[in-house]
Amino acid sequence: MNHPIKRILMLATGGTIASKRSDAGLKPLITSEELLGYVPDVREFCEVDTLQLLNIDSTNMQPRYWLMIAAAIEEHYNDYDGFVICHGTDTMAYTAAAISYLVQNSSKPIVITGAQKPIDLEITDAKTNLSDSLRFASCEKAYGVTIVFDGKVIAGTRGKKERTKSYNAFSSINFPYIATIQDGHIIFYLDDKSQLTEPVRFYHNLDSRVALLKLIPALDSGVLDYMGEHYDAVIIESFGVGGIPSYDSGDFHKSVENLVLAGKTVVMTTQVTNEGSNMSVYEVGKTIKREFGLLEAYDMTLEATVTKLMWILGQTHDPQKIRRMFYQTINRDMLYTGKL
Repeated sequence: MNHPIKRILMLATGGTIASKRSDAGLKPLITSEELLGYVPDVREFCEVDTLQLLNIDSTNMQPRYWLMIAAAIEEHYNDYDGFVICHGTDTMAYTAAAISYLVQNSSKPIVITGAQKPIDLEITDAKTNLSDSLRFASCEKAYGVTIVFDGKVIAGTRGKKERTKSYNAFSSINFPYIATIQDGHIIFYLDDKSQLTEPVRFYHNLDSRVALLKLIPALDSGVLDYMGEHYDAVIIESFGVGGIPSYDSGDFHKSVENLVLAGKTVVMTTQVTNEGSNMSVYEVGKTIKREFGLLEAYDMTLEATVTKLMWILGQTHDPQKIRRMFYQTINRDMLYTGKL
């Protein structure tokens, strides 16, 4: 059965995929139109319009640009069947998660892709990734926000860059791949578009005053006090399944108490990439979580935890609403929420 040719909007933001060599190193210089010229075969299954939103190294990505990307999708949402965002790999997982919260319940696919090598090189992963992304964005079964990279389709909240140089840079953390793409064929592992019942919803606010503290042995708890003075939320990236240390050098317990009393949001997560946190296992976690009612990221990625907090705090600062929204599963971001 032949489906009509899909209309896709490709949003370019820069990144390695659009870079050329300069005296100072690789720099995003290739335009969105030029990018499209490297994948002429996609005309067989889609019509593509392009929009150059940014042309930056993704190291320079920031929340106001996420709002810009989401606004562009909202403005053109009714005119296209799907969207592809070309992006640098370094912060791609953050952007994919952020767009997952800013554009919810999308029945149309919003695909984020990039490359480890510029598209104008003879040997590059860019052409395959871009072609695969446009193919997936043209698929009837595709929906929501995903990363397409190295033949894998990853939920937008589950991607993580785990390799700096290899083509298989991204993994899906604590969640299966949505699909794989090989030789122009898409094989779905999760084919559940029919379960989408809510209309698409766009959000327009983010609170970027979210900080991350990565614990190391003997860290001074005064760092947490400083963060509490300058940020609305602090994520504590703890060891193992999660806990707060008790050192002679400082009182983390007291610092966490001060944060909570000051109305700050404190979220516990783990430095370990796979399998998530569970603070109820050890005394160092169970006691403090129970005492202060700390939020826990469980199986969420760090990128999803950061951007979800920015999204939530952009809507409310009420502790009960924050808790309820944090534990609400959005675009497959959280499977295990323990006892709420």
